Amino acid sequence: MKVSFKTASYGFALAGVLVLAACNSAGSASSIGNDAPSASPSASAPASAPASPSASAGSGTDAAASPSAGAPASESAPASAAPTKISAEVADQIKELMKLAKEGKAPGIKYVVHDSLIDDVRDDWDKADSDDMAGKGFYAVYAKHHAVFGYNKGSQLFDIRSSDAKLQKLTLLQIEQTLGKPSSTTKNGDDTIYVYETGKEFQLKFVIPKSTGKVDHISVFSKTGSHNNMAG
Repeated sequence: MKVSFKTASYGFALAGVLVLAACNSAGSASSIGNDAPSASPSASAPASAPASPSASAGSGTDAAASPSAGAPASESAPASAAPTKISAEVADQIKELMKLAKEGKAPGIKYVVHDSLIDDVRDDWDKADSDDMAGKGFYAVYAKHHAVFGYNKGSQLFDIRSSDAKLQKLTLLQIEQTLGKPSSTTKNGDDTIYVYETGKEFQLKFVIPKSTGKVDHISVFSKTGSHNNMAG
């Protein structure tokens, strides 16, 4: 009976230890559960959540390889991309300007620098809208014809300018792609004047305002300027 009693006592003691251990284990689990909400919101987000809408379109490798995977549109092409080649029609137009300038002519105008007189213009087109001295010569403006004529004291033309609408579509990029870089460049207020040598006698000038970036008018100009060649 004594052995039996000790065994029973030992059994009761062992049961008590097991119950106590179970209680402690439950308390530890409860403690971990209470700490979880205190973690940062980002820690509770799934690790596989996409960083941006575009990244969810495919696997990480595919998204990185594709230009559309979140990259700005402006980065899809290099800023220094080669300029678009101009059309053959525009190139031919500019080449024709150079060809005419070598002869002292401007497109759509029959008068010729050095060979024609302002009197010839007046006979055909009547009186100019304005006719004033400028520099060492005179300039007659014919707005209806989109033309201006510079002439010297001997009435000889030394400058023919045209502001025809077809010319005002041209840009410096188109001009340089066709004729190359200008021989010289000068400034006149908002205007930049790009000068191309046509030979020994004449210059072809493109006048481009900064405000538009396109040709305002061209000038076929005699290098001897306003000197009266007829006076000897």
